[in-house]
Amino acid sequence: MAILNSNLKIFHYPEKLRSLSGSSVSVLPPLHVRLKPTNICNHDCWFCAYRQDDFQLGETMVERDQIPLEKMMEIVDDLIEMKVGAVTFSGGGEPFVYPHLLQTVTRLAEAGIPFASLTNGSRLLGEVAQVFAERGVWVRVSLDGWDGPSYAKIRRVKQTAFGKVLANMETFKKLGGRCLLSTVIVVTHENGPHIYDLVRTLSGLGADSIKISPVVVSNDERKNHAYHQEHLDLVRNEVARSKADFGHLTEISDAFYGQLASFFKDYHWCPFLQIRPVIGADLNVYSCQDKAYNPDGLLFSIKGRGFRDAWHRDKGQFLRLDPSKVCNHHCVANGGNKLIFEYLGTDPQHLPFV
Repeated sequence: MAILNSNLKIFHYPEKLRSLSGSSVSVLPPLHVRLKPTNICNHDCWFCAYRQDDFQLGETMVERDQIPLEKMMEIVDDLIEMKVGAVTFSGGGEPFVYPHLLQTVTRLAEAGIPFASLTNGSRLLGEVAQVFAERGVWVRVSLDGWDGPSYAKIRRVKQTAFGKVLANMETFKKLGGRCLLSTVIVVTHENGPHIYDLVRTLSGLGADSIKISPVVVSNDERKNHAYHQEHLDLVRNEVARSKADFGHLTEISDAFYGQLASFFKDYHWCPFLQIRPVIGADLNVYSCQDKAYNPDGLLFSIKGRGFRDAWHRDKGQFLRLDPSKVCNHHCVANGGNKLIFEYLGTDPQHLPFV
């Protein structure tokens, strides 16, 4: 089975890597753009970092914001012209609630740009699901409850919602096509003891990959670690059992411990903001999904101008952000950044001594 989740993907793009520097900015386009088409969501997860008052993430987010169709088509045309490598739809809100998702992914597909989406799975059905199944690369369903009551409590939805999401996933797999069905389990106190059972359910549905991630309960690393401390061994055992019994059926990616260790930064510029920036539903461009809707992560606005023009004109903003000062919180790019720094910092004379 080919590896789906890896921090080493960037090393397949040596030209982009060579263009990165802490003293100058890349003239190359981003490899991958995260696109947040809407901030509207039909779930109300208690742990949603975008909607917690004491989180830096989502600080300026307006929940009613969504990208108008005409502007979305302009953004997509810019991404096509720039030859961006891939587009992932994510929240803010629930991408499949966005009324223009079908038109958007159809245009991307026609241009040959790979696309994917994070989703709660509640609307993974109908014509847009068919387009994803036939022409998308992956969809990743967040599934943190293990039955109807637990799912309803976590997401503040009806107890029947859990069964509907599982049914949508099963139907999606039956559509065939090339699109991989991925899932993510966000680990909390409540669902930690049920990771194995949930993995068994998901692998039985034909999930191609399952990612295990820790819930983020605070910007403060100590508070976050304190929350997870009591179930560290439990989670380790649940993941190990899951890999042993179901790893031959689905890729089980353990991001739990790496993300818990991602808070402290000892570097002063961020390579990944030039690799995978985020376009928000507010028409602002941010450094990453962990800094979206936060003034510290704001790179530039595309209100009244195109993304392509802003990317080239405002690229000096790429070096404004100092992670050691403003990013000491959960960070999905931290592992990739550390590998890039090691790559760029290797003594050229010692390269042959592998």
